[in-house]
Amino acid sequence: MKKHKRFGVIFLSMLLALALVVPACAADTGYSDVAGDAWYAEAVAYCRENNLMDGVGGGRFDPEGSLTRAALATVLYRIAGTPSVTGTDTFTDTDDGKWYSSAVLWASQQELVGGYGNGLFGTNDPVTRQDMTTILWRYADSPSASGAEDFSDESTISSYAAAAVDWA
Repeated sequence: MKKHKRFGVIFLSMLLALALVVPACAADTGYSDVAGDAWYAEAVAYCRENNLMDGVGGGRFDPEGSLTRAALATVLYRIAGTPSVTGTDTFTDTDDGKWYSSAVLWASQQELVGGYGNGLFGTNDPVTRQDMTTILWRYADSPSASGAEDFSDESTISSYAAAAVDWA
């Protein structure tokens, strides 16, 4: 499991870095709303080819949209190899048998996600920067960080995310 986590964090970091610095060649993204010469086209094609992301339906990827909490859990679940899960999650706003169900259950069982409290997960809510960082930090086994630079908005970071943001 630790090997998968390390790979997942490294993969996501590389994917983000590639999306920022690699000049795109004409890539077959498979989505009508992602041009083959878009700066992020190769990253989108990789996600599609490796079954990490399926798009939003209707042959669209929605590159200007927000990543949802359920979608992030699903990407990490797929990187982990879609391990078998049993049971049900404790969230009142998730449904069994949906595209995200096994992923959210797995992420909850791995203690990567905890929801908002009061039994809410926020399936379709956009994942915030601090929540994404915290989930990735937990996925990487919560490594310690030292010498982190402060962000200009450091005072707005929630206490539960402070160590994860320092790590990032």
